[in-house]
Amino acid sequence: MSSILIVEDEARIATFVEKGLASAGYSPTVVGSGTAAVDYLATGSFDLVLLDVGLPGIDGFEVLRRIRAAGDTTPVIMLTARSSVEDTVTGLDGGANDYLPKPFKFDELLARIRLRLRESGQLATAETALQHGDLSLDLRSRRATVGTTTVDLSAREFALAEQFLRHPDQVLSREQLLSRVWGFDFDPGSNVVDVYVRYLRGKIGADRIETVRGMGYRLV
Repeated sequence: MSSILIVEDEARIATFVEKGLASAGYSPTVVGSGTAAVDYLATGSFDLVLLDVGLPGIDGFEVLRRIRAAGDTTPVIMLTARSSVEDTVTGLDGGANDYLPKPFKFDELLARIRLRLRESGQLATAETALQHGDLSLDLRSRRATVGTTTVDLSAREFALAEQFLRHPDQVLSREQLLSRVWGFDFDPGSNVVDVYVRYLRGKIGADRIETVRGMGYRLV
């Protein structure tokens, strides 16, 4: 199980990312300051860092500078509300492996984490497909198959299907699906999940996704 350090001082975002990573099979640890991040990374216990730029005390750029100066090669994905080219260049030139602006979609964050862990050798084999019964998703080609038939899914439908196949027979609430597929900056009162579940049922079969009244949906 890969250990990931989340360096984020906004509690809402930190909790969202921590819970999402734990449900995806990672071991997350959260710290809320740059100084704490440097201390934690000095232990050599982490496989990847999600590093916010705007931190109290020393900012993310300074954290990155210090750990790289100390010879720490842990993969770093920088997370920031800043979207200027200058900030992106500063992060990448400072030794960051990737740069993801806020707000972001959780499935994109997971994809970037898998890529950076694979590049660093932390993933011995890349997960390329998910399957449940005769329903399968090819994560490289972004292709869905039901039996021997290829099904055309939109990017959002594919991301929703991926969540169900990663958690078969598990009830996923609307809030969980909203946060994982649409990102942390979502409207909890939206009915977009119900709409896309209906779209997905129309393409993979209505009986595959069960409505659990008052709780959410489950892939059966």
